[in-house]
Amino acid sequence: MICWINPFSGLAGDMLLAALVDAGAPLDRIEEAIASTGLTGWELSAERVTTHGLAAVRVRVEVTDAATERPAGELLEMVSRARPLPVAALAVAALTAISTVEGRLHGADPHEVHLHELGGHDTVVDIVGIAAALHHLGVTQVVCGPLPLGVGRTRSAHGLIPVPAPATLELLRGAVVTGTDIPGETVTPTAAAVLSAVAARYEPLPPAVLGRTGYGAGTRTLDDRPNVCAVTVAEDVPSGRERVALLETNLDDVTGETLAHVVRRVLEVGALDAWVTPAVMKKGRPAHVLHCLCHPGSADAVQEVIAAETGTLGIRRSDISRTVLPRHTEVVEVRGAAVRVKHGPYRAKAEHNDAAAAAARLGLTLREVAESAAAAASREEDGS
Repeated sequence: MICWINPFSGLAGDMLLAALVDAGAPLDRIEEAIASTGLTGWELSAERVTTHGLAAVRVRVEVTDAATERPAGELLEMVSRARPLPVAALAVAALTAISTVEGRLHGADPHEVHLHELGGHDTVVDIVGIAAALHHLGVTQVVCGPLPLGVGRTRSAHGLIPVPAPATLELLRGAVVTGTDIPGETVTPTAAAVLSAVAARYEPLPPAVLGRTGYGAGTRTLDDRPNVCAVTVAEDVPSGRERVALLETNLDDVTGETLAHVVRRVLEVGALDAWVTPAVMKKGRPAHVLHCLCHPGSADAVQEVIAAETGTLGIRRSDISRTVLPRHTEVVEVRGAAVRVKHGPYRAKAEHNDAAAAAARLGLTLREVAESAAAAASREEDGS
């Protein structure tokens, strides 16, 4: 299933959660997932509101715990306990994105960085709630429209800061945005972190059968428009073939370190795959060819990174088609550690990053974790 987000007035964690509830995500299952983290002193409710003539859902979090500041590690430990496991995996990824950015901005260890505005109950409720809503709606892909960025300044624990906030800008790296005249924060760090964690694509909706649309209202009132985001759940049409863009450039004056860096950066901004092949150029010069595969909607962002990082004076583009085999991902436990396993028609394979992290945590080899995860996935497929 595809989750198509239309953030025409902006996007905040509570707005996205509310829109998913309006689109059919069960509120009771969302509450169960939040409760499974061990978080206490909160109550989640949803109400129908009308703003500028548009009916929407608004969620409210009532808390008895007044603490709004916590170390990132404390929140990460909390959301890692969420169940089902895919909910925990997504919530951990979103909070890790936040802690990494905050640590970089403040020169602190990401696990120990003190979260101020993002350290309260509502951050856990929003992130775990969104992860649970996406899980119970069966969403496997997220496509988002351009994010409108507000203007002005906002007050933080460190004083007045510009809008968009520095953390939000870092979390939105690679996203497609557009400037607006809306005063104040229109995209929150929580929403940006969730979009990063789900690897949201910023491109036109692919062929799909539209399902239910939900509208989520924010707490602010805007003068000239509804402060609402729209979410549509759609069933993708498995054609097996899709149009993609292939970007290539010849490089004979960059180092191996630069090539590795560029491959990582293009993947961050939306490339589907990237690789480097050796070549011999004119006058017998040894060189490399950088190849980047991407959806057409991401091609301009990928091309910009290639040009900026390598200094190349030319990039070739070919519009081609590729055959995509069906696949799905599930999360299994290996001695208590969550590991994602990707299933294709002919084999199942543990995600390397998850398996490597679990191996380090459990004191096992990477091979042992990968084999255990594949075996656990096979047992679940067989229903045993």
